[in-house]
Amino acid sequence: MTTETTSPQQQDLDAIEVLPSSSTSSPVVDDISSVVDQGTSQPPKPERVFDARQQRINEIRLKFCVRDEFPITKNMIHSDGTLNQDYFRPPKGAKAEVARKWTDKERELLIKGIEKHGIGHFREISEEFLPSWSGNDLRVKSMRLVGRQNLQLYKDWKGNEQDMAREFELNKAIGLKYGTWKAGTLVADDDGLVAKAIEETWPNAGKVSSADQSGDNSLVSTPRDEDVEME
Repeated sequence: MTTETTSPQQQDLDAIEVLPSSSTSSPVVDDISSVVDQGTSQPPKPERVFDARQQRINEIRLKFCVRDEFPITKNMIHSDGTLNQDYFRPPKGAKAEVARKWTDKERELLIKGIEKHGIGHFREISEEFLPSWSGNDLRVKSMRLVGRQNLQLYKDWKGNEQDMAREFELNKAIGLKYGTWKAGTLVADDDGLVAKAIEETWPNAGKVSSADQSGDNSLVSTPRDEDVEME
């Protein structure tokens, strides 16, 4: 008679108690589910409240924003001092401002305007040649043309494209020599070296030359030193 023996591994398997299936989940799973539910739920949004600081701001608005002499200010804020957002929105039908771009065409028109009106008369140049650009815009562009931040020496000076290219290179050479070439323009220094170099480079500055009298500015560079306000 043969006796059937079981291996130690089989004995271990037989010793394992099979738990009955249950429709209820374990406490661990329940805890995880509750955490997930809490993380995804959206808490109710609290009503907007004004603290003491905001209330003080509203009181100041009510006191100073509305002016009887300016009826339009009555629409700026609400009766409680909060801002009327519609007041600050662009009016209906308002056209968006077209983005400007400075191209070679605008540069040529600026040079043509300088040839006709002279540096410093940027308002006239704007009105006749570049109405989309203000006088101050053209002043800054002219600084880049001649390479000089201070345009007082060039007041009323009329030059063509070749004249401006020459002025640019002269100013650039001085700026690179003394470390005062900034953003494409020659700027002054505290030691007066730039002013001295300008005087040596333009010995006739401030004087009317024969070229000025004849209207030909291509022969000699003679910007004038006049302490006047640029337009």
